[in-house]
Amino acid sequence: MSPTSHHRTGRSRRTRPFVAVVVAIALACATSSCGVTRGSDDPHNRRLQMMIPNSPGGGYDLTGRAAAKALEDNDLTGRFEITNVLGASGTVAMQRLANSEGADDLVMTMGLGVVGAVYTNRSDARVSDMTPIARLVEEQEGLLVPADSPFKTVDDLVEAWEADPGSVTIGGGSSPGGPDHLFPFQLAQEVGIEPRDVTYVPYDGGGPLTTALLGEKIDVGTSGLGEFEGQIEDGSLRVLAVSGEERLDGVDAPTLTESGIDLVFTNWRGVLAPPDISQEQVDYLVDLFTEMHDTDEWREALALNGWTDNFATGEEFTTFLEEQDRRVEDTLKELGLA
Repeated sequence: MSPTSHHRTGRSRRTRPFVAVVVAIALACATSSCGVTRGSDDPHNRRLQMMIPNSPGGGYDLTGRAAAKALEDNDLTGRFEITNVLGASGTVAMQRLANSEGADDLVMTMGLGVVGAVYTNRSDARVSDMTPIARLVEEQEGLLVPADSPFKTVDDLVEAWEADPGSVTIGGGSSPGGPDHLFPFQLAQEVGIEPRDVTYVPYDGGGPLTTALLGEKIDVGTSGLGEFEGQIEDGSLRVLAVSGEERLDGVDAPTLTESGIDLVFTNWRGVLAPPDISQEQVDYLVDLFTEMHDTDEWREALALNGWTDNFATGEEFTTFLEEQDRRVEDTLKELGLA
């Protein structure tokens, strides 16, 4: 045997007890959750991934990061790995979620805009194929008009709309399939106006929509009201009605139902998991977000962002998703977009 070979054999014999100790420690860690590892038996140490289907700073992003922070700050789980997956109004992320069938460490924030985008982008990744976890928040839509608009009430708007649907131009801060787009068309359906007769102009968010309203390039704007607080407060914009079940604090406007229109419409956001995960994992994720919902940090996030708490899990959220999916599909089919 060569000197080199003899030397290696000698080192192997000397280090064998050390190797045995390392193996023993590794086995102990595997059975006692040493450290924070994905899939750990200790649910408070589990690492999870969260996909967000729009860019940083968007509604889904703010909601997802607020939820992850509340979970981490309260040691309810290990760290979240957050990834913004952009493209096709959220349907690229939806397809990636669908392709992650059975993955037990992944969730995705989503909402009404993604439900609509699935149809307008002809995506096969349907919401109904995913695993519902929790609905988190909602935001009402408002009907906004310039201060000197001839429309003083919703009745005024509906009367003019019915007389000549094409004469009323409505603008919104979202593209086809988004909440600002869906709302006026569902409103039209409810008051007996053919959706295809509605004149809708999309704008890239609240800023351009505000400019269009103040410049009287459109007659009515449909949007969440958070970005218009200043203009509503100074009187340059008026709110004819809000679309939720109850009036909004600080907004002097009735609901649609108070105005005699049987429509409740909200933009909402929630959490889905991939298809075909185990019932054990469903229960774990539902319990996790339920605990998150009860934290002080989450309540602070609701107040800071002006979100309305509309938490739901289980059968309630599943039924809600099915109803939303049907309603959005019906509206978009009427418009030839689905």
